This record gives sequence, structure tokens and C-alpha cells, in this order.
Amino acid sequence: MPTTRCYYEVLSVERTASADDIKRAYRRLAMKYHPDRNPNDQEAEAKFKEAAEAYEVLSDSERRAMYDRHGHDGLRGQARHGFNSTDDIFSVFNDIFEGMGGGRGGGRRARARGYDLETEVELTLEEVVTGASRDVPFTRIDVCDTCTGSGAAPGTTPETCSTCGGQGKVQQAGLGGMFRMVTACPACRGRGLTITTPCADCRGQGRYPTSRELTIQIPAGIHDGQAVRLAGEGEPPSPEVDPGGTGARGDLHVVVRIAQNDTFERDGDNLLLVQPVAFTTLALGGDIEVPLLGAEDTHTVHVKVGTQPGELIRVKEQGLPALRGSRRGDLIVVLKLIVPRKLDDRQRSLLTEYAQTESAPIDDQAPSMWDRIKDAFRG
Repeated sequence: MPTTRCYYEVLSVERTASADDIKRAYRRLAMKYHPDRNPNDQEAEAKFKEAAEAYEVLSDSERRAMYDRHGHDGLRGQARHGFNSTDDIFSVFNDIFEGMGGGRGGGRRARARGYDLETEVELTLEEVVTGASRDVPFTRIDVCDTCTGSGAAPGTTPETCSTCGGQGKVQQAGLGGMFRMVTACPACRGRGLTITTPCADCRGQGRYPTSRELTIQIPAGIHDGQAVRLAGEGEPPSPEVDPGGTGARGDLHVVVRIAQNDTFERDGDNLLLVQPVAFTTLALGGDIEVPLLGAEDTHTVHVKVGTQPGELIRVKEQGLPALRGSRRGDLIVVLKLIVPRKLDDRQRSLLTEYAQTESAPIDDQAPSMWDRIKDAFRG
């Protein structure tokens, strides 16, 4: 299905988006607009096809480069551009969901598998240290208990579709009769069966949406964007591939988002802390107390005589725990010089006297604060 919309706009991603970003964006749109979840909704079907075409191009590095240079004109004449049938569209859908559940291709395997679902939870940086528990509410499609997924009222059975003869597909003449397209049967929506007496609970769909809530344990050290997978908590296969409702469910993926912290910045398993320090402490040396993430007690850090603003002090194993293994990252303390805004008469007199004796050279070759931070994290 040709489209005049920008493929990046279709998937709601930037032109600089990574392959994973593109895949993730398509997966969400595919689940949202899949025809099985939006029966008889032509607008949803059109958006599903549009997203599939955009993903088909942007997931291919060569075709994406051609599209970036020349737009839609650069793709004209290429053999794989566009779709000739709904099977072509579902092949793209199945490719991205391979190994993650879903897709009509599941009917070719020994046991059909349903669609994966995705939701999000938010953790604080403090909870990353200890791990956390979350109650996760979500809505999924379930097999109707009354008709066990058939869609027919108890005591009745679905009948073979007279339009497609039970094949679930029909042929339609293309433009000018030059080719024929194979599409899902409009009478039975690809199931090959029709229901004369629909189930009252699911209205003949064999499936209905249900609300569910699970308590999950999120491990310590998890990173923003990583997910906890709950096997078998996704949706069942569609009635087309699993009319009896006996197929395997997909999984639920709970994506973890980490809230920003006002005091600490995360870099991998390390933490960055900008610590205000007085001029006298930097010049004369001394001990300062720095906070620790998730702890009420502070940690004593020694500042050497003549320490410069922006220098770093590494506190071993006071960062975040590794997601796998027992190692813990470090706390990197960046010393920030604080200049007093107001001075009393005695302080002004003392500083004036000191300034008359000051002759410290300025080192223009000293590394910048950000270079020192980068070096600390590399170490």
C-alpha cells in the first residue's frame, strides 16, 4: 500500500532512531492496530498496513539509506516495495514478533502462540539499589469461558463459510485485471467459519478484554528501558489460528523506567555526585561528608591540600549493584567550588590581605572538568 506520509512520521521516531527504536515503535503500533484486536475497523487496518510498510523499509539498512537520500521516489521500482496481499503484511508482522509471540504464522507450528503485551513501571534510583515490588494492572484479551473460544453459543457450532468454502481467503482482481490479490475473506474475517448463533458473552468473537493485576519483583541494578518478562501473561492466539482456544499465550513485558534523581546521576553502574566545597577546604585540605544513595549515613571523603575545583574523588563500591553478579559500581564525587555571596568585615579584611600575597600561576593546560569525569568513568 503506497503512502505519501513520511515513514519516520508513521512510526513516530526521529530520523536518527536506532534499529531497536524502530523495531520497538513498530511493535507497539502493530499490537495497537492489529485487525484481530480491531475487527471491522477499516481505519485501524489502514494504520496497521501503513506501519508495516514503514517498518519494512526502515528496518532494512540499504533501503533506509536510499529512502533517507531520495525519499519515496528512491524506492520506486524496487521489487519488495509495497504489499500485494494481506499475507505480505502479516509476514512483516510475524518477522518482528518471531520469538516474542504473536502473528498468524503461529498456525504453521505445532501449537499456536498468542501475542506479547507491553506495559511500563517507574522506579526511583534508590529502588535500583535494593530492587522493588510493583503491582502492575493491565488489560488483555482472554478466551471466552462460555464458548471456549469458538464464538458460538453453547449447544451450537460454527459453520463452514459459504463465501470462501472454509479457506479463509478469497481472490480479488487487481488493477485492470493484470494480477489477482489474495485477501482475508470479508465474510468470516479469515477464520473459514461463520457463526449463526453467536455467544452472548463475547458476541461471537470468542475472545473478550479482561482487566488483570500482577505483583512483580524487579531485581536490583536494573537499567532504564530493560524489561521483566512474565511468561504466559500475554494474549491467546487469534481465533483464525486457534479456534478452540488451546494455544499458548504470549508473554507480558514490563518495561522499567528510572526516574531522575535530584542529587545523583547514573552512568552504567557508577553514580556521579556534584559536591559543593568551600575554597578553604580545597586550599588547606580536610574532610567532607558526602551523601550515599539509599542510606541515611554519610561517607567521609578526604580532600588533599591544594585540590582544584572540578577534581574527582572515587569512592569504591558505593554506586549501583550490577544486574548480574555481586560487583557494585563506584561513586564519583565532583568537587565544586562555592564562592560566598556575602562577606562580613573580618572575612573581607582577611581575604584582601591574602589577595595581596597571592601569586598562584594559572595552568591553561589543565584538563577540563568534563574530561576528568569521562576519564573517571572509563577507569
